[in-house]
Amino acid sequence: MSEIRMSPPDIAAGRLATENLARGFSDIHPPLEAHEALVEADRCYFCYDAPCMRACPTSIDVPLFIREIQAGNPVGAAKTIFEANILGGMCARVCPTETLCEEACVREAAEGKPVKIGLLQRFATDHLIEAGRHPFQRAAPTGHSVAVVGAGPAGLSCAHRLAMLGHSVTLYDARPKPGGLNEYGIAAYKATNGFAQAEVEFIMEIGGITLVNDQALGRDLHLVDLRAQFDAVFLGLGLAGVNALGAEGEASSGSHDAVAWIAELRQTTNLSELPVGRRVVVIGGGMTAIDAAVQAKALGAEEVTLAYRRGREEMNASRYEQEIAQTRGVHIRCHLTPRRILAENGHVRGIELERTRSVEGQLELTGEIVTIEADQVFKAIGQQFLPSGTGEGTGLSMERGRIRVDAERRTSLPGVWAGGDCVSDGSDLTVVAVEDGKQAALSIHRMLSAAASVRDDTTADLALAAR
Repeated sequence: MSEIRMSPPDIAAGRLATENLARGFSDIHPPLEAHEALVEADRCYFCYDAPCMRACPTSIDVPLFIREIQAGNPVGAAKTIFEANILGGMCARVCPTETLCEEACVREAAEGKPVKIGLLQRFATDHLIEAGRHPFQRAAPTGHSVAVVGAGPAGLSCAHRLAMLGHSVTLYDARPKPGGLNEYGIAAYKATNGFAQAEVEFIMEIGGITLVNDQALGRDLHLVDLRAQFDAVFLGLGLAGVNALGAEGEASSGSHDAVAWIAELRQTTNLSELPVGRRVVVIGGGMTAIDAAVQAKALGAEEVTLAYRRGREEMNASRYEQEIAQTRGVHIRCHLTPRRILAENGHVRGIELERTRSVEGQLELTGEIVTIEADQVFKAIGQQFLPSGTGEGTGLSMERGRIRVDAERRTSLPGVWAGGDCVSDGSDLTVVAVEDGKQAALSIHRMLSAAASVRDDTTADLALAAR
């Protein structure tokens, strides 16, 4: 045990009054009013070969949709966005625009103040979704059927595009609700008022998509059966595994997986009933770590420390997200790596960390020990792909622990595509997963169309020969 005298564990619900909880979990980016949107749209230079458009993984025509807002046509602006990214509403809320389109904005380079592209995108997409109007019509049914496994951003994007092109889609998901990361994995203050489910309902309005929940690949579904039943299969499985600390005391009560805790928080109907420690330590440097730390503080934790093993500039969380954490009372401490979780009677009492330093890009331990009191420790040190249902015997090639795909998101197995976080070159961004799903759908459509053309030609040849 550490030489520092520890206080007894203190984990409780209802640390804050209802109005304070509501304030802490309110929308982090209040939407623009119509006049504000017009003023912001006027700041756009409408660049030719716009760098903001090139920076967007889904290639949204940013200057065009902003000009449509400027012209008083938010519905047209939303359609421009949704043509490239059917989850444009959620991406407007959760995309790191500060390192994508807004970082590339010409005004950012000239003035250090980019056009608020994310908020303008939200203004347009919210306008259309709230109006209850789906912007696209489904093409005539093709007679082809496709199985999409995983109703997260990649799967939803793929399913919608396939349905729009006339194919029949069965969308499977392992959880009770669709949405994947958008429903279960992001901070509650980024997508308020049930927006994740509202967006799913909007996507399903295209028609031609049958949603089946509580169906997991490798448990209820099997790839060999799906390939036999459907003309094509898309896998948007996400990352179900969580990296372990590998530290002594990790199994103690009060030691939590941050991803699972955020999912529990997102599904909680009464935040005042969710317990949180008075002293919380979060291990990690990515978005999940930031989200867990900020939400622990919003629930009423008095002391929240985020500990990361490298320097601030090497954190996966953007500078903007780091600033959000700091302005909300989270103490970020760098160059600390966990050694062991200190426990008494099976419950977390603190965490012992060792200082690190970077020497020519390599991380070294210094031998200096730091102890932080804690009632709860949240682990957010990355997720991993669990190959259940896709492993040995399926014919799928893996790379770096994930599914290997080509530029069209085709796997090594004929008739099977994959995208999102489960593929080897996935970047763990919602907007990239959306693009994967879209590109896979277009590739599947080309394959099915070519097959139909060959079949029609063959039928015509046989008819001629029979004359």
